[in-house]
This record gives sequence, C-alpha cells and structure tokens, in this order.
Amino acid sequence: MINKKVQNVEEALQGVANGMTIMLGGFGLCGIPENSIAELVRKGTKGLTCISNNAGVDDFGLGLLLQKRQIDKMISSYVGENAEFERQMLSGELEVELTPQGTLAEKCRAAQAGIPAFFTPAGYGTEIAEGKEAREFNGKMHIMEEAYKADFAIVKAWKGDEAGNLIFKGTAKNFNAVMAGAATITVAEVEELVPAGTLDPNHIHVPGIFVKRIFQGEHYEKRIEQRTVRKR
Repeated sequence: MINKKVQNVEEALQGVANGMTIMLGGFGLCGIPENSIAELVRKGTKGLTCISNNAGVDDFGLGLLLQKRQIDKMISSYVGENAEFERQMLSGELEVELTPQGTLAEKCRAAQAGIPAFFTPAGYGTEIAEGKEAREFNGKMHIMEEAYKADFAIVKAWKGDEAGNLIFKGTAKNFNAVMAGAATITVAEVEELVPAGTLDPNHIHVPGIFVKRIFQGEHYEKRIEQRTVRKR
C-alpha cells in the first residue's frame, strides 16, 4: 500500500509557486485547512487564483491571504463576511469570478471525476452565461460549464490514514469532499492520522486514490464565524 504521509505542512506544500491555481476546501470557517493557509501566508506565495466557496473573514481563513495581497483572483460563490474582500473587489485590486454555489461544487466534482464539462440551467440568461455555449434540454435552456483546472487542491478532514483515505465530520465535509482529487496534486491535512488499514472502509468518505500527500495538522482554532446564542 502506498504511503502518502508527509512529516509536516512545509513538506506537504512543496511545489506551490507564484501564479498557481489552488482549490481550498471549507465553507465559511467550517472545515478550512488552517495549517495550510498559515503556511501559504508564511511562504508569501503571490499571484494566486483561489477556488473556494468564499474567502473566510478579515483576520482568519483566506482573509489572511487577502490581507497580504497574495490572491489575484477569487473564484467563489459568496463574498459576504469579509470587508477586505469587498474593498479589494470594488477597487479593482482583486478579480472575482462569482459562480452559483451548486455550479461551483459541480465544477470541482467534474474535475475530480475526469469529466471536462457539463450542462446546467443555473445562470442561463444572466451575465454568468456570457460567452458560454447554450443548449436546450427537455424544453429548458442550459449553459455549458467546464470543469476546473487547478494545480493544488488543499482539503481538511477529521481523520485520515497514511494511504490517504479520509473521513469528514459533520458539515465540515462541504467542499472538501468534491475538491479532493480535483487538481494535479491534492494535499489533505487531518486532525488525526492513523496507520493505513485501520479505518473502517464503510466509513471512508474519500478514498486514498484521490490524495497525493497527507499530514497531521495541529493547533486548530476552529473559529465560529457568527456566534449566535439565545438571550438570557
């Protein structure tokens, strides 16, 4: 069995270079690869195109890369909760490609499955459809969307084994599951890394064939994006 384990985040992100396209799992601050984002900030990698549902908040998640002007283009479905994201977008400093959330997920899944393109009704008749092929299916117009092409996919899982098999916990599965294997190199950071063969096959969400490198992360903050509690 191939051992995908690397010793640390520095080794996991070897080869990440300026100008690359990187997928990053997570939804808001849920299930984001905290260790890997921190390493990208430390490395100072610039000119990145990032594919992610959104860009975290101002001082956490991908917001840290935005602060350092390391992202040139964001491909996402949501721009809320991040004032710096909004400022850079409106000023023209940051190129933003807004994509319907379901389409964003499917463009990742298509890349994972080796499917070059697909048709969807989402976005037909809007700016999203400009320049894209349109066809009618069952009396309804659809537009063609191409699968993403990324250099790295960086995902976060609750548990993994040294063969790269991954298990997610709760809603942290989100975009992580469809991004694993959707790029040339997939890096998985996990909270707990166990020997290969010790995970129950029935509980595995992503098989190790989709993962190139895996490491055990540390010091997860798991910040809550908006803490809402009932008044006393």
